[in-house]
Amino acid sequence: MDHMSSNLEDYLEVIFSLESLNSEARAKDIADAMGVQRASVTNALQKLSQRGLINYQPYSSVTLTPEGFRTATRIVHRHKVLYDFLHTFLQIRPEVAEDTACKLEHHIDDESLETLTKFARFIMTCPRTGKDWLEAFTRSCNERGTCTNCAECIKSCLDRLDDKCLDSSEPRSKTS
Repeated sequence: MDHMSSNLEDYLEVIFSLESLNSEARAKDIADAMGVQRASVTNALQKLSQRGLINYQPYSSVTLTPEGFRTATRIVHRHKVLYDFLHTFLQIRPEVAEDTACKLEHHIDDESLETLTKFARFIMTCPRTGKDWLEAFTRSCNERGTCTNCAECIKSCLDRLDDKCLDSSEPRSKTS
């Protein structure tokens, strides 16, 4: 199947959401959720139906086919990963992270998304990063070279790492 437009992916995502909530999606609900006219919805539904992604008959409710469900799940997953990374890791405001994730989800390839997911997992699990690291990022200096607390922050981080190592009986070398 050829590449699906961002617009059709958005429709599929909305149908997935409505079907998850209501077991079905109606054209009126899709139009309301997307802020578009019902004629636009009808056109998109016809295209999605031709691709075998939805079950659609005019004036009836819409449901995802198994292939449509798989495709929509991938789209929703991409959106969630991107939103979580932007908001949680980069500390971008929720509404901006949401808007940016919507734009990026249509263009990110599987390899990049998988690598981003691995990086996020690494940040949360590696003892050299983790939540302390993220908190330090949120407190980081806005302008390079103006921070007066960097040395103290680094010392505090190394002390916490030493404490973790002592707790696990694997002390960190003072020379590293």
